[in-house]
Amino acid sequence: MSSPARYLQAPTADLDDLRARFAPAFQKIAEANLERERERTFPHEQVRLLNDAGFGTLRIPVQHGGFGASLRQVFLLLADLGEADANVAHIWRNHLAFVEDRLNAPVSETNDTWIERFRAGQFVGGGWTEANNVTLTNLVTTVSAEDDHYRVTGAKFYATGSLYADWLDVLGRGDDGELLTALVRADDPGVTLVDDWDGFGQRTTASGTARYDGVRAERGDVFPAAERFAYQGHFYQTAMLSVLTGITRAALRDGSTALLGRRRNYPQGLTEVPSDDAQLLAVIGEVSADAFAAEAALARAGEALDRIDASAEDAKRRLIDAEVAVTQAQLVIIAAALRATTTVFDALGASGVSEQRGLDRHWRNARTLASHNPRVYKARILGDYLINGKDPVSNLAALGRGGQGN
Repeated sequence: MSSPARYLQAPTADLDDLRARFAPAFQKIAEANLERERERTFPHEQVRLLNDAGFGTLRIPVQHGGFGASLRQVFLLLADLGEADANVAHIWRNHLAFVEDRLNAPVSETNDTWIERFRAGQFVGGGWTEANNVTLTNLVTTVSAEDDHYRVTGAKFYATGSLYADWLDVLGRGDDGELLTALVRADDPGVTLVDDWDGFGQRTTASGTARYDGVRAERGDVFPAAERFAYQGHFYQTAMLSVLTGITRAALRDGSTALLGRRRNYPQGLTEVPSDDAQLLAVIGEVSADAFAAEAALARAGEALDRIDASAEDAKRRLIDAEVAVTQAQLVIIAAALRATTTVFDALGASGVSEQRGLDRHWRNARTLASHNPRVYKARILGDYLINGKDPVSNLAALGRGGQGN
């Protein structure tokens, strides 16, 4: 019997079973979230906990030692993790995307090695974006052939998850100008990781600078970027939307707790007890609707990605459908997250802004994630497709959106 062309198989996992399995780890991660946020403590232990639990193997089919989860299930689980800790959830974005890439790759000895690395808990961080307005068209990082290996030289920013990684996924130009992605070991002496991320949100994601000075990459760990899975931009974007969905739910959770804890109301209030005040209850009700909308949109986007099959005759049609679904989800989820993390304070009074509560972290984290990709253009692109039939995916790669954003 011949081997399958790639590792991915039809999903076999049950979402309830997956949630039950990972709930204890998520709960433990949530326990010190506020303290880590306040003191900017990097969650090395929490990333390791998830690795030990097999979180990085969610998408790997059962016959290859994973859980056999669908994309919809992965993104909903990532939202659960985002509710526990938005930083930890974001850290996993690059790793899960590279696992997805190898699962879409042809079965080979090299890729067997990568599947084994994933099963062993080896973690992959990102290194694609360059500073100083450099785009894919003028990328300066090089991946140069040398004897039986390559050497990687350059610098990257937004290297999310790099401080937690065993491997770094680096995009650069080959000797002939071909765009290549190289996996290098994070502990190579030529790698320098700098915690210089100064954003006001997502503070412990290790999204700073990564420098590479002639770092060795083995032949089997360098791949043409053009061969990476077709929906990678959609994957990266939806993973980010998962974190935003989790943040929206966290704002609902913490806002509800804070309202229940209020002991006195304003003179204009409808009742003496704030938790009985219909107007304040309506605020929480609206936030709950935002959380509902976010999760529903996330699930629909995940379902659209699950329908993509590069071998199908209508592969382009499915990719366009996924682009539309992910873009619509982006508009819904970002709006819901920013609205919920702001309006929840209307139910809380002055005590809600206490630094001891740390409720501001939800808005800061949501605003930071929402700023990664250009929401301002998305409604126009959707309208142009729906009214004029303009292909919404034809220029993704040219715009650099086939990589870590969409």
